[in-house]
Amino acid sequence: MTAPTPPVPQGPTADLAGVWRLVSFETLAPDGGRRPGPLGESPVGLLFYSVTGHVAVHMMPAAGPPEYLSYAGTWHREGDRVVHTLTVAARPDWLDSAQVRLLELDGDRLTLTGGALSTVERRVLVWERVGRDAP
Repeated sequence: MTAPTPPVPQGPTADLAGVWRLVSFETLAPDGGRRPGPLGESPVGLLFYSVTGHVAVHMMPAAGPPEYLSYAGTWHREGDRVVHTLTVAARPDWLDSAQVRLLELDGDRLTLTGGALSTVERRVLVWERVGRDAP
């Protein structure tokens, strides 16, 4: 399967391009409270946004596998949301899905909030920039 060529992000979308390190991964409770996400208290992960519109996400518990979450595909920004379209995924039911996340960008800190891939729960992931793609 050949992935479509995504548009090259420009303007505010280019602000997301780079490499991001996972700071926290939490599940939102219905009452608004937060608890650790499925990877435990101190997960590790990397998020890659290319300037050409490709995305890759890799996350696991700090102690390492057996839990390992990953996917890749394309991305684009729609105002205060980012959409990941999955073309490679750890589970077949994730393929070709569009994962929409509310985004907040504050300098080198990126917060993504949205639905979980496999449940109806909502998740909050906080990322910190660690590098930038070349233009």
